[in-house]
Order: sequence, then C-alpha cells, then structure tokens
Amino acid sequence: MSANTGLSRRRVANTDDTSGSPRHTNGSPSNGASHAGSAFEGGNKIACDPRDLDQDQEETRTGGKIPRLTIMEEVLLLGLKDKHGYLSFWNDSISYALRGCILVELALRRRIALVKDTHRRRNPLADRLVEVIDDKQTGETILDEALKIMKAQETDRFTISAWIDLLSGETWNVMKIGYQLKQVRERLAKGLVDKGILRTEKRNFLLFDMATHPVADVRTKDGIVTRVVSLLTTNTSTVPPSALDKEGTQCRVARAICLVCAAYAASVLDNALGRLTYEDREAAFQRCDEILAEFSCWPFGSNSGQGSSSGRRREALRIGMGSSAPSGRESILGLLQEVKREMAGEEDLGFELIAGVLEH
Repeated sequence: MSANTGLSRRRVANTDDTSGSPRHTNGSPSNGASHAGSAFEGGNKIACDPRDLDQDQEETRTGGKIPRLTIMEEVLLLGLKDKHGYLSFWNDSISYALRGCILVELALRRRIALVKDTHRRRNPLADRLVEVIDDKQTGETILDEALKIMKAQETDRFTISAWIDLLSGETWNVMKIGYQLKQVRERLAKGLVDKGILRTEKRNFLLFDMATHPVADVRTKDGIVTRVVSLLTTNTSTVPPSALDKEGTQCRVARAICLVCAAYAASVLDNALGRLTYEDREAAFQRCDEILAEFSCWPFGSNSGQGSSSGRRREALRIGMGSSAPSGRESILGLLQEVKREMAGEEDLGFELIAGVLEH
C-alpha cells in the first residue's frame, strides 16, 4: 500500500463562476503576492479545505466546535522562528512528536480509539490496539491521509507505539515503509499558509534556495504562547480561562494539556517560556512534568510515582528557592476534574488512547 505524498490538491479552484475568474476561498486578490497560499500560485487550499467538512454535523459529533488550528499546527508554530520562518536545524524530536499529535487529534475528533477488549489492560498503554471508529473526513489532509491508512489496516490492527513508529518511518520493515507520512512539517506549514497564519518566502542558504514560512499573523501565535504560559505558571489548582481556547471549543482543557505535553516532547516548549525569569521557567517545566505524569497513565491521575528525575530536581530547586506555590497532584486536581467532565464516561477509549500517546 502506498500513501499519498499530500502535495496534490484535494480540490481545485472553481473557474466556472459568473465573473469568469477563479474563485479564491480566502477572499484575497488573485495576484501572486497576496494569495493565501502555498508554494503554488492561485491560493488554492492544499493542506486544509474546510469545505470538505459539514461543520454543524462535526460539532454535534464531537461535542463542541473544532478549533481553527490542530495541535500539530500549534506545536509547529511554537517551534518556528517568527521572522525567519523555519525550525531549528538541531531539533530532531519534533517530527516524531508530530506523529503522536496526529493520533491525539484523531482521538479528540472521535475518529479513532482503542479496541474494546477486556484483556487490554494486561498490556502497557502504548501496546494496546487502535481501531478506526469513524472514517469520515476531517477536512485536514494530513489527518485524513493518516485515517485512510489506518482504516485500510483494519484487518491487522497495530498498537499505539507501532502506529507512531510507522507514520514517522521508524521501521526496518521495508514492506511497511508505505505507511510513512511524508513531509509532515512542510505540509503543516502550507496548511498554516492556507489559514493565513504564515506566509511563504524564499531564502538563500549558501548554494540553494529554500521555501520558508515566516509568521504573518503574530496575534495567533501570541495567543498560543499566552495559553501555554498561563497553564504552566498558574499558582492555583483552578484552570485559568486564559490557558484555554475559546468558550465552546471541543475538549478545550484536554487540548491545552496535550499542547503543552506535545510541545515538551517536541523540544519547543522553551520557545514559549523564553519571556519568563529563570526561576519561573524552571517552575513551569516542573508543572509540565507533573501534568505529563498524571495524564500519561490510565485512568488519568492514577500515577503513584514522583515524576521524572528532571522533575524531581526542579521540585527540589523550587523548594530551595522558597516557592509556596502548590505542587504535585495538588496543582493538577483542577485539570483532572475538568478533563473528566469532557470524557464520555470512565471508560472513554479515545482518551485512553491519548494517555497511551503521552506515555509513549
């Protein structure tokens, strides 16, 4: 089975309107300098086409409004240099983290979940089988491509860890190389161009030109940074509204948690915390450690350990500095309560899958 590269258009522009000119779905003029788009002329949607999705039906299905940006796109935005438009060349963990975000996003949109098997708990979280529960398109081409690949493999289901490895190409089995999602970072960036968040430029790197994607909508990225900082610097167990997406957004507390954990795993969290002092930044990383520890187990909040060794060092540093802010499980209780309200019962197999991704 061969996976699509994703660079082909899902839908071409409609040239049959009464004006005789191409229709631009983003309302921008037809000149090449200001089109929505991508590396291709014309401004047609490449990585995202909301016309593929019945929004009202989707909101009913998922229990809320789907946010404008996916978790993968938000993580990529945190990693991008605003003016230069590219990621750090030394970041070798973001690609793997983005594949995990794809599974998380599909689970939040109620497209995939763990297989309901009474014996599944004999296996570690990341070794539990995944199944497609709804193959309806999402309107995001990367998500739809991953969903199509997973649906085609229903007869021989794979585990959470296996899917992340396969989608990222981390496999020695040449027969399964077709599962790999190619050029994910570039396609996500083009999707953000389609949405008006980034723009496309060419930069010269010594002997060759490379397409870069500087930030065009600074307010959107600042909003993401503010949400991350608010969640990780709060001094109470109450979830601050500034840490969440707009009211009515589907699973907005779970999305906030997955965003900070994914940013941590992708080594881009430090970019969002750069405005903080050293002490506040260490406290923020400590809180992220605690959040990850409590939500990378199932049921959520059942972790009995003390977090990672780096988290324990940060906790010791926090105590040495005389901080009186609540720590450990005390500071996470509000998040746990809010996420449980967003779940479809105690045995929510979609949220159990998310716990497995975070644990992996």
